[in-house]
Amino acid sequence: MSKNKIAFVCTDCGTEHGQWQGQCASCKAWNTLSQINLGNSSSTSPATKADFRKQGYSGAKSNVQNLSDIDLEALPRFSSSISEMDRVLGGGLVPGSAILIGGNPGAGKSTLLLQIMCLLANTEKPALYVTGEESLQQVGMRAKRLNLPEKNLKMLAETNVEQICKAAQEHQPQLLVVDSIQVMHSGDVASAPGSVSQVRECAAYLIQYAKQTNTVLFLVGHVTKDGNLAGPKVLEHMIDCFIMLEGGNDSKYRILRGQKNRFGAVNELGVFAMTETGLKEVKNPSAIFLARTEEDTPGSIVMVLWEGTRPLLVEIQALVDGSQLGNPRRVAVGLEQNRLAMLLAVLHRHGGLYMADQDVYVNVVGGVKVTETSADLALLLAIVSSFQDKSLPKNLVVFGEVGLAGEIRPVPGGQERLQEAAKHGFTRAIVPKANAPKNKIPGLEVIGVSKITQALEAI
Repeated sequence: MSKNKIAFVCTDCGTEHGQWQGQCASCKAWNTLSQINLGNSSSTSPATKADFRKQGYSGAKSNVQNLSDIDLEALPRFSSSISEMDRVLGGGLVPGSAILIGGNPGAGKSTLLLQIMCLLANTEKPALYVTGEESLQQVGMRAKRLNLPEKNLKMLAETNVEQICKAAQEHQPQLLVVDSIQVMHSGDVASAPGSVSQVRECAAYLIQYAKQTNTVLFLVGHVTKDGNLAGPKVLEHMIDCFIMLEGGNDSKYRILRGQKNRFGAVNELGVFAMTETGLKEVKNPSAIFLARTEEDTPGSIVMVLWEGTRPLLVEIQALVDGSQLGNPRRVAVGLEQNRLAMLLAVLHRHGGLYMADQDVYVNVVGGVKVTETSADLALLLAIVSSFQDKSLPKNLVVFGEVGLAGEIRPVPGGQERLQEAAKHGFTRAIVPKANAPKNKIPGLEVIGVSKITQALEAI
């Protein structure tokens, strides 16, 4: 009997080790190594073959070619039938690509993929939907409820990857969905489904099949309590595209965000609305996040985010209240809390406003997470507006980065941000001086500022 091969994989960075050790040699994290069983040497799994690493994921040895001689038209992109999905993927589906979609339970991962598969199967594109978590009747009921075209979509309820690839070889689909990768298992790996070794080997098996046959592969992945993808980190390295479907039960809107994409821009954003008939595209997401009240309220201001390749208008709210505690609270929802504390210090030092005895609460309307620094100036002006109990004009839009010396720094995509604001009826903008356009934008008064004191005077 051949001996089973054992390896230890870091769950943070995916580095393999021959033996267990307390600290990962690559990322230096402690206690992150998990034992995986690679099966025996006679295994037929592509991920456990002796020459697997030499072959690569495509499974075939290729000849050396000049970069200029590679035919890019041989594998053209094709649309997923949903424009917001195409935007996030960088322009459509690439044959032979492996796409991993994650998200919280109930976000709509299975619903979105079922919609895509039914629509594409209806356009003469062979598609196979493999479910390991639901029965075929459950998937059929969902398709019936969503009024999707059901004729040409092939269905399979299976959790064994060898059987899945065997069925795929028989029917030759152009699209293959596996829902989900955490319930799949390979007969060549001794551990339980969902373990690090099973997830890793099953993903490698399916990805190799997709590369060999130029099949678009969709893998559904679960998330942990922290909102990160469950399973080994190496899974993110193996796939071509990793997208997250954000949003929970408290909101009808879902945000599809690209976190890794070998075929397009990273951090691209797609917005969907969950309805009775499935996920519907939101063509103008700025209109959602700008559902403001009619009356003027202090502490509210609109800024322009740059998400992927398009600008997005969002409302930032701030509330400043006298603290009853010795240590005032600093609460940020949708923004970074450390950055809020830093900006308050800048406001005190260079703006002359003392808020050390005030509770400060800030929020981004609509559940959007702002990660870029262009929200600094808008956040400060919203705080000042609430602190002074002074309403800001509804036709005002603000963006810009604030430095520690009180200077206002430029941000990328300034022209496009201003054009988006003008399109939505804003007539006044406070922006960094370097972002002020050379040619006047019709209907928009642009005020360029270089210091925080100038911005406070402008409001």
